[in-house]
Amino acid sequence: MLHSLYEFWTSAAGNTPLEWVAVLTGFACVWLAARESIWNFPVAIISCALFIVVYYRAQLYSDSMLQVFFILMGVYGWYEWLYGGARKSALVVTRTRRWEWVAVVLGIAAFTLGFGYYLQHHTDAALPHWDSFTTAGSMGAQYLLTRKRLENWLIWIVVDIIYVPILWYKDLYAVSGLYAVYLVLAVYGYVEWRRAARLAASPVPLTSA
Repeated sequence: MLHSLYEFWTSAAGNTPLEWVAVLTGFACVWLAARESIWNFPVAIISCALFIVVYYRAQLYSDSMLQVFFILMGVYGWYEWLYGGARKSALVVTRTRRWEWVAVVLGIAAFTLGFGYYLQHHTDAALPHWDSFTTAGSMGAQYLLTRKRLENWLIWIVVDIIYVPILWYKDLYAVSGLYAVYLVLAVYGYVEWRRAARLAASPVPLTSA
């Protein structure tokens, strides 16, 4: 009994120092994104590079490859937040356009079915379709985040709810806990960005001469 408790505690504390560094930098980048800080992108790039190794070791191959996408989107988002607005100005928070919703939903469905089938029949991946769905959802959410679309946080909420039990099942207890924190941060980010979107959409009050 004591031995089992010891094994659980050491696993819950993080399987490796690499996992803990990935967890801490992952928390930092999501917190910075919720605060609309441009520094979320360089921190995210470092975190994703570490998670490539963490997920690969856990046989979550789709999520491992997803980190490469995140790194590329991190570079793209860094530029977009600085110069992606009108006349190369900084982006402001806006609502997701209808065509973007259609593209994101269809993309998530196609990736989940297609890549899930591949993982199931050609690899030893654990939970291939759930793995593919969380990967596709993360890709869609990350694209919307790089464009500062408010609803990116709604997709993150769904993805994080699914990630928590998957990562726990794979004995990545520290990372599972991180995604539980991500869930809270996603709700916080949605509230903060909704306030920012309202401010950006409101007319600038005229000042007296």
